Amino acid sequence: MRARSEDRVRCLGGIQRAMPLQNRVTPFGEILATPERGTMFGNRGGRFHDPRTRSLGTRRHVSRRWICCELHFKGRHRQVFGQGYTELFFLDEATALAAGHRPCFECRYADAVKFREAFARGNHWPHRPRADEMDLLLHAQRRSAPASLEDWRGLPDGAMIAFDGTACLIHAGKLFSWSAAGYRLAPSTGAGRRRLLTPPAIVAALAAGYSARLHSSLLPLIAVPPQGSTLG
Repeated sequence: MRARSEDRVRCLGGIQRAMPLQNRVTPFGEILATPERGTMFGNRGGRFHDPRTRSLGTRRHVSRRWICCELHFKGRHRQVFGQGYTELFFLDEATALAAGHRPCFECRYADAVKFREAFARGNHWPHRPRADEMDLLLHAQRRSAPASLEDWRGLPDGAMIAFDGTACLIHAGKLFSWSAAGYRLAPSTGAGRRRLLTPPAIVAALAAGYSARLHSSLLPLIAVPPQGSTLG
C-alpha cells in the first residue's frame, strides 16, 4: 500500500506552496497538520474527511477498529483524502500504539499475530483474542482518562507517557521526548504531572514481549550518556 501523501496547494503571491493535510497522529491521539512525514500508515475504520476539501470535520474516527499499517504493500496506491477511508500517518509504531492503534492483520499479518499472542499473555486471556475483542477493549481504554503515574520506570520499552504536556518514549530505562520529526533526549526536570499515554492493554502486550518499531532518530541517542537527560 503506497499512500500518495499529496498536500493541498495554496497560491500565495503567485507562488504555489504545499499545505500539509491534517493526517499526522500524535501519541495523544490527536490529528495534526505538519510537514514531517511518518514512517507508518493507518486508519480509524473508515472515512471522516471531506474528499472535496480534503479536510477533517469534527469526527476523529468512524469505528473502534484503529489499525497501524505498512506504507508499502503489494504495490497498492492510494489518493490520500480521496473517496476512500481517511489515511493517517505515524512517526513510528510506538506513536501508533500510544494513540491506541494495533497492527493490521492484512498488511502486517506476522506482526499482528505476535501482537495478539502478547496481548493474550499480558492481559491474562485464556485464548488468542479476535481482532474485534481487542478493538472492543482498546476502544474502552481510549475513551477513559489516562492513568496518573507515580513512577514510569516499571513500564516496558515502547510505552509512552506524558510529562506535563510532553509525550515521552520509554526505552532502555530512559525517556526520550517525542516530536513529529523524531526523538530527542528528554530534558531533566523536577516534579510534574505524569500520565500513561499508551493504553494499559497495549502496555501489557509490550511487557509480555511485543516489540514496537521505533523511529531511526532514536538510534544515535541511545549511546548518549544519560546524565541530566531524563525526567526525574
